[in-house]
Amino acid sequence: MTNTIAIQGIKGSFHHQVAQHYFGDTYQYDECLSFDTLVSSILNGKSDYAVMAIGNSIAGTILPNYSLIDAHNLNIIGESYINISMNVMALNGQTLSDINEVASHPIALLQCKAFFKDYPHIKLVEDNDTAEVAKRISEAQLKGIAAVASPIAANLYDLDILAKDIHTVKTNQTRFLILEANKTKRKDTINKASLKLVVGHQKGSLATALNVLSDCQLNLTKIQSIPIIDQPWSYAMFVDVTFENVENYDKAIEVLGVMIEDVKILGEYKNKLEA
Repeated sequence: MTNTIAIQGIKGSFHHQVAQHYFGDTYQYDECLSFDTLVSSILNGKSDYAVMAIGNSIAGTILPNYSLIDAHNLNIIGESYINISMNVMALNGQTLSDINEVASHPIALLQCKAFFKDYPHIKLVEDNDTAEVAKRISEAQLKGIAAVASPIAANLYDLDILAKDIHTVKTNQTRFLILEANKTKRKDTINKASLKLVVGHQKGSLATALNVLSDCQLNLTKIQSIPIIDQPWSYAMFVDVTFENVENYDKAIEVLGVMIEDVKILGEYKNKLEA
């Protein structure tokens, strides 16, 4: 039986690229045009796993996705980082001077703003998905309109790349999480975890939690505050930690359970940025 992977966007999207890299080529895909639909796909059993972008080195963290993972008790089982290559693509035989409109995902357009300053005649239009725009141009044979997407999309939908690597910051990476609906048995190779910490309003409560991580020799690689919706002016801290010794990590979880209001494990997995 072939497993199904839920991806945000369609084939040719960056999510599709990550899914191929992480799982291989033998999987089917559920193409979801929103993250809410992606979450539903694994919750209702339509898909076995999901690939979800969680942050970009230029555009920053995708905050609503942390809330989706937490609210639906999704389990993070892995991560993947890819270098993002943004390219202008259109129907064969056109040049940038022929293009009046460029459509893409808003984050993709944000990453390429500087490039389009040199082409004031081009209107930038926000759309749902990078690859979906490329597919639409190809299927409808839309002249004068271009997409900003990956080279994979250009190849899949037979479009010419009019300008390569147009993103402003060339070291442009996006982090993706690999998700499942149900918590599975912990793997022996874990050395990274994503946690949700809820600390009180008492003076030094956050410092206490961070000291526990330090004392247990955990390396804090990310910290992000998210409002707690039903508690005005209260915040949860989403943190990523890496560790060399899983016993130290287990000790930290035990101590945090006593020292702060709540600790929730969102996932335990293999660190993909280790040297």
